[in-house]
Amino acid sequence: MEKATLATNKSTVLPNDILIVDDTPDNLRLLSKTLIREGYKVRCAIDGSMALLTIKTKLPDLILLDINMPGMDGFEICQHLKQSESTKDIPIIFVSALDEIFDKVRAFELGAVDYISKPFQIPEVLSRVSNQLNLQNLRKQLIQKNQLLQIEISNRIAAEVEIRQLNFDLEQRVVQRTSQLTAEINERQKIQKKLEYLAWNDTLTGLPNRLWLIEKLTKILSLTPQEAKSQFSLIILDCNRFKIVNDSLGRQAGDKLLAMVGERLKSEIIAQDIHLTHFGEDKFAFLLENLEDTNCVIELAQRIQQCLSPAFIVEQREIFIAFNMGIVLDSSSYLKPEDIFRDADLAIQKAKNSSSNYYQVFDATIQNNALEILEIETDLRLALKRQEFYLNYQPIICLHTGKTRGFETLVRWQHPHKGLISPGKFIPIAEQTNLILPLGMWILHQACQQLSIWQEQLVNQENLFTISVNISAKQFEQEDFIEQLDQIIDDTGIDVRHLKLEITETLLMENAAIADRVINQLKARQIKLAIDDFGTGYSSLSYLDRFPVDTLKIDRSFVNRLDEKNQASTIVKATLDLAHNLGFNVVAEGVETQEQAEQLKDWGCEFAQGFFYAKPLDVQSAWQFLPKNLAN
Repeated sequence: MEKATLATNKSTVLPNDILIVDDTPDNLRLLSKTLIREGYKVRCAIDGSMALLTIKTKLPDLILLDINMPGMDGFEICQHLKQSESTKDIPIIFVSALDEIFDKVRAFELGAVDYISKPFQIPEVLSRVSNQLNLQNLRKQLIQKNQLLQIEISNRIAAEVEIRQLNFDLEQRVVQRTSQLTAEINERQKIQKKLEYLAWNDTLTGLPNRLWLIEKLTKILSLTPQEAKSQFSLIILDCNRFKIVNDSLGRQAGDKLLAMVGERLKSEIIAQDIHLTHFGEDKFAFLLENLEDTNCVIELAQRIQQCLSPAFIVEQREIFIAFNMGIVLDSSSYLKPEDIFRDADLAIQKAKNSSSNYYQVFDATIQNNALEILEIETDLRLALKRQEFYLNYQPIICLHTGKTRGFETLVRWQHPHKGLISPGKFIPIAEQTNLILPLGMWILHQACQQLSIWQEQLVNQENLFTISVNISAKQFEQEDFIEQLDQIIDDTGIDVRHLKLEITETLLMENAAIADRVINQLKARQIKLAIDDFGTGYSSLSYLDRFPVDTLKIDRSFVNRLDEKNQASTIVKATLDLAHNLGFNVVAEGVETQEQAEQLKDWGCEFAQGFFYAKPLDVQSAWQFLPKNLAN
């Protein structure tokens, strides 16, 4: 039987701890010296705040408290201590020069145990302190004895109850044991069934889970061609941007939405030979068996799209599900379920990148593209070290004078085995893998280094000459982007007035706060800014007067259609008018004909670049083009 006990301290009695609170140093010295000599442990405080902090650190056994002090007086300190559960029982003796009756009455009303008038007599102080400490010790001993007595009574009552309970338990044990054994057997059977259910089913949606699907596919793949009666197919459905629901409405709402998606699919899609599983997180999978015609797989994908198109009502909100599907048809080449899942995921990614299809059937080209992307990513990591990149420069021509006003810097990759790799292939991969950060800084450094050389060669010939360098959003978002740029400028010694950085509309709109900060720092350094590919991004126009850019570059998709009868001409002319009204100059990209150049010139466009003037040139060809064009 476990008995209640009271911990007691029978070790050597420690000296009593006394706190003296007085704003007069002489009083503190005299009292503390006297009390220490008597064997007490003494702490001092010169005001109320220090006193409360000292008490909070360690509770004293007794407090000698002055009344008249700056800030919080003794009455306030006493009242504060008596209102606290942890300090209300500490004896307080007022030591004060106030000798009026009502002061003493107030002191005792606030809870003081004694009152000593100043000037005090040391014997009187020692006597009253000793008396109060003795009373306090006696009070503690009495409380302890009462506690011990209550514990003894509780222990005896508990012992009697325990004895009675033991007798009762012994009487009932034989009867209960038989029923317990029966109940245990039944419970184990229930647990076994529950464990089996949890192993093969998802608790959130109640659908078979990924493990069930793996087991099912493993059995199908293990069948010989003679045993397999017909084909099978797998559709994996991926709910896009599901994280937004969790972030905005909470994880509970997201789980509720997943359960509703599963319930709708189960009620409207499931049929014989169609198995629906919750593949994990925001993915569902459909396994189709006994297929005679693969066209029915596409029909099922269309039915799924129709099923999930109506809104779901979650927490009184209408939520529409955006999704993509990856479809894998039966193939004898598959040996493991993981291979099927891999190809379905590749098909999903292909569908996500498509602007027209919400589903994609896996084929060999998808896997080849994925392998190519992986190879490019691997090669990219080595290309900078191997110095496989180089820069080309496309001239930017002044339409009114025909002179070269600068170059746009374009990176090229000469792979040692695969030859020239298009920027359209490796730049997006560099963006996805953050390799654009070291590559972008290398491009910027190389361009500034070349600009430094051309500045020396063109001194006194062309003061308005500029080199334009494209800056990615990820570079722009780096906290130390400006520091890295400053370092490159210092290393190359360029005149920053000849440097122009090109950024996109998307960068400005999606990173407005960062753009504000960085652009202001760039303008403070007199570095020019251009908005590249204008018209292909947000084109809300609301941001144009917010950011102090110098140049708009009209995208080639508008310029190369100026010869046709369409709205491109209207868009280009409107863009020119808008830019000029806001004080920007304009560069038209992708000029390929004399007619396009003349039309742009008539509308007041300042600059142009494109194959009509020159393709991107290597350094030597660009230098040969530059003075020849300047002289012309």
